[in-house]
Amino acid sequence: MKFISRLMPREGRFFALFNEHAGYVRDGGTAVVDLLAHFDDPIARTKYGDLIEKLEHKADRVTYETVSLLHTTFVTPFDRDDIHRLISRMDDILDLIQDTAESMILYDITDVTPPARRLADILCKCCERLHTAVLKLDAMANAPEILAICHEIDELESDADRIMRAAISELFRNEPDTRQLIKLKAVYEQLESATDRCQDVANVVESLVLENA
Repeated sequence: MKFISRLMPREGRFFALFNEHAGYVRDGGTAVVDLLAHFDDPIARTKYGDLIEKLEHKADRVTYETVSLLHTTFVTPFDRDDIHRLISRMDDILDLIQDTAESMILYDITDVTPPARRLADILCKCCERLHTAVLKLDAMANAPEILAICHEIDELESDADRIMRAAISELFRNEPDTRQLIKLKAVYEQLESATDRCQDVANVVESLVLENA
């Protein structure tokens, strides 16, 4: 009986794990905005840096549980490779958010520039929209809404790419301190890369909807 029960579908558990991870992604997006907003306060900087690290660790646990569940479940709600891609690419977002936070602290960034704030705001919006889309995955009746959200994320990622390119161009034209240029360029690229990963997840979600709706 125990063996048979392990072969039964546990779709609800997968969706619960997707939702939990997406919640950590959303919170990570908010935390990186808060980090940049209070970066000149050492106590707040440590607070938000620690929060991002904790969120990343929690997301790692959910990723591990999801992969483990794949190995013990006979019937899954979506193709196994798609499930693995979805949870892994969501995890990539938080990895990059943590990398950004650590880089800013390690590089001893002293001035959070407007382009960095704009990139963080766009990343936050991407994370929020992604969370909303993932919450709707358990019902394919939500397909039109999910696809619309994926399109929004694609547009946000394009905005982030334009802001990053303009910001780096301005750095090379106007920043006299080479070390500062290198630091800020790295931060801009990490923030934009995190929005890229949001788009990657949106592409996986879009594919799931088109294949299963």
